[in-house]
Amino acid sequence: MEPDESNECLLHGAGASAQSLVGRRLAKVVGSWHLYGSDAPAGPLDVWLIDDRGAAIHLTTGSDWCLIIEASKPHAGYDMGDSGRVTVGAIREETPFAGHVGEDVLEVREEHAPNTGRVALELTFPTGRVRCESWAGDLCLTSV
Repeated sequence: MEPDESNECLLHGAGASAQSLVGRRLAKVVGSWHLYGSDAPAGPLDVWLIDDRGAAIHLTTGSDWCLIIEASKPHAGYDMGDSGRVTVGAIREETPFAGHVGEDVLEVREEHAPNTGRVALELTFPTGRVRCESWAGDLCLTSV
């Protein structure tokens, strides 16, 4: 069976399979935030879901507003001079994923848009669901 080309981002490709998350136990969540002056941190810009075997799945948005899912480890934070800095660290209560650490992913559901590819991913855990979506180019995470 040929892959459905409309489900792939034209710039980033298909990325990692969302179905590969099913059955994984969420052991840790890492995120990145943009800090600028005394403003409240924006983000998270990126989220990494790390399973009990140490494998990491990176969730972020593309410049074309797609939702990128890729297998990659968290990167280090960095300084952007006058534009602020990006910090990277473990997430405690900052995202809806925090309440699901230690739980298995039971199911995933994706949404796609023409010419953009994946725009949303919903992960089901035993105690609830988390929706990840690219909204106007920003990564939005909500409990559903």
